[in-house]
Amino acid sequence: MLLNIVQRLLPDWGVTYGPPGDGPFPAVMLLHGSEGAWAGWSHRDAMLFAAHGFLAFPYGYSSGGNAWNAGHITDYPLDRSVEALKALREFQFADKRVGLDGISRGAEHALLLASLMARDKIKGAPDAIAAHSPPDVVCGAFDARSFRDVGDPGWQAWDVSKRAWTWRNSHEGLLPTTPIEIERYPGPLLLSHGTKDRMWSVEMTKRLEKRLREQGRPPEVHYYEGEDHILSSSGQNAHCQLLLDFFSKHLIKP
Repeated sequence: MLLNIVQRLLPDWGVTYGPPGDGPFPAVMLLHGSEGAWAGWSHRDAMLFAAHGFLAFPYGYSSGGNAWNAGHITDYPLDRSVEALKALREFQFADKRVGLDGISRGAEHALLLASLMARDKIKGAPDAIAAHSPPDVVCGAFDARSFRDVGDPGWQAWDVSKRAWTWRNSHEGLLPTTPIEIERYPGPLLLSHGTKDRMWSVEMTKRLEKRLREQGRPPEVHYYEGEDHILSSSGQNAHCQLLLDFFSKHLIKP
């Protein structure tokens, strides 16, 4: 039996998953949510992309943590993601077209990164972006060590004094509740959200869609009726098909 998915090291950055052979393959960088890099969900999704002909790079940007703790998203330098995208684009197995796929906090990460790169005219922006369950504004820092469900005796309110992101060594323009200016991004954009999401309200994606349409930049949008933040099996299957169709359309040369 032949190995249909091959793991390759992207030096200094992590592992990629892709088809066997020399490529080059259309590439996608995956951004995890607050579950952190150790949870492995982005590696699972990378394997799915790889099974369909993509070179997928699950980029772990959370700090600290281990197999039992998600770590945190605090003062993460978004400039580093610019470097990660560049490294993937220059990888010998990657095609020149590179997409970005983010979920939850990873969706926030993706939209912020694209808007800042567009604003500051930085080369190497993603050629297409998919964002599932994204917020429409900048959110505060996340630390798994203090996270508890509402009603738990150890529950704590979100500490808005802590920042999740930096850009060029500054928090300027990245304070919580600041609108994410994704309308600056000129490329194809896929937004998706479950209508019964209890963690990140679907109203955030609806506001993003409304703002983009008003700016003449209508995105591709899909709402999964009755789905929560974590999709059901049928919801996940539908979402995976949409992702494959979207990135095939925008990353694979005709």
